[in-house]
Amino acid sequence: MSFSIAGKTAIVTGAANGIGLAIARQFASAGANVMFADMDEKGLEEQLGDLAEDGNIRYFAGDLRERLTVANLLSATIDAFDQIDILVNGARQVIPTDPLDTEDDSVRVALNQNLFPAYRLSQAVAKRMIKQAGENGEGQAGAIINLTSVAARRTHPDLLAYSVSTAALDQMTRAMAVALAPQRIRVNAIAIGSVMSASLQAALKDNREFRQDIERHTPLGRVAAANELVLTAQYLASDASSFMTGQILTVDGGRTLLDPVAAPAH
Repeated sequence: MSFSIAGKTAIVTGAANGIGLAIARQFASAGANVMFADMDEKGLEEQLGDLAEDGNIRYFAGDLRERLTVANLLSATIDAFDQIDILVNGARQVIPTDPLDTEDDSVRVALNQNLFPAYRLSQAVAKRMIKQAGENGEGQAGAIINLTSVAARRTHPDLLAYSVSTAALDQMTRAMAVALAPQRIRVNAIAIGSVMSASLQAALKDNREFRQDIERHTPLGRVAAANELVLTAQYLASDASSFMTGQILTVDGGRTLLDPVAAPAH
């Protein structure tokens, strides 16, 4: 079975740059209708330009931490494409933490940025998918894919907030998979390690020592390009994974096979 998603409609958040952008572009090239969503309107305009004027690509700029923005994204997608079949929750932010600073608010910030928008958007999209399934009557009702991190399973004090938020996303994936299975909606996740996200690219800029540290703790010995992740996402979005739900696939170059606590979990 192929990884076909032709004719399906996808929302991809975090789609102005990095991994989210790579996934959204792959989905569009595979024949899906794609709504590129991100807070960064300028980034969306620069990346998409005239491509978003017609055809199978649209973009939506807004802060998904706001409930009204979630509703507006849903409405914009339905107005453009009439349906929603795939959701990729790709918007993530790496937030440093000082575990001993009682004024440090990074855990709350990370949960508000990385968990709650994905949760609320998944709820809204799932309701739409259930309505569509009632109209269509058979087959897969939809697929939700969460981008998480190997930081959920690897300890690094400076990444405490990010680790907590991604671990919460992992558990959200499992819980929603069970809750939505009777409605034929599959929920899976991709735990990202040594993949060139926008945040990792910024962290590596002019920091050869940091790159070498990551490479040394990655069995494949390098940082992956964002496009090395896109077919994993397309697999989870397609009917090729029709009996898979509640799973967290790891794409990290083997990073989690090693166990040095002090190594950066990127």
